Amino acid sequence: MDKKQLAKMIDHTLLKPEATEEMIKKVCKEALDYNFASVCINPGNVKLVSELLKGSDVKVCTVIGFPLGANTSEVKAFETEDAIKNGAQEVDMVINIGKLKAKDYDYVKKDIEAVVNAAKGKALTKVIIETCLLTDEEKIAVCKLCKEAGADYVKTSTGFSTGGSTPEDVKLMRDTVGKDMGVKASGGVRSYEDALKVIEAGASRIGASASIAICEGTKSDSNY
Repeated sequence: MDKKQLAKMIDHTLLKPEATEEMIKKVCKEALDYNFASVCINPGNVKLVSELLKGSDVKVCTVIGFPLGANTSEVKAFETEDAIKNGAQEVDMVINIGKLKAKDYDYVKKDIEAVVNAAKGKALTKVIIETCLLTDEEKIAVCKLCKEAGADYVKTSTGFSTGGSTPEDVKLMRDTVGKDMGVKASGGVRSYEDALKVIEAGASRIGASASIAICEGTKSDSNY
């Protein structure tokens, strides 16, 4: 896979709480230089990133209910609307993991729907299921709920929990949602080889802070 093709599959990510305006400007410049799919930042930085990427085809991506997913559905819906108003074109929400583990599938589906409905027609929706905390049975169940709720993508991880994406999880998610839904691998993709493994397993998008190392075929010690 050539560098340009690979770059267009990457959400260039900076979600660290200590991210400064200078750091945000740097990742936006990198995203424009490499023509990444998007820049993924926390909601408080959406307006700035929207201005910095204006006129380009690099999208503005943000996170909702991040990183724990334990906010109420109403808060997630409001956060989505606010982010879109500020310029977000893609939103990555975190499910309520505790509710999923308790098998309260009705709650989990409605929680996802709250964000999907708030974003409908205005922004792409990706649902972070935090695979490192789930059994295979739970991963399959939540992927089905995401599809039923009308989300555009399922996503492996926040990068802030006990582990990131694995090719095995990506394959399980792809097998569950089928070919028409997006699968995003995030957390732990730090090299070109890592990227190829998750793409071969079925990923259509990658979330990474090591985006440049991935495209240049070098190795990064970044966790996300």
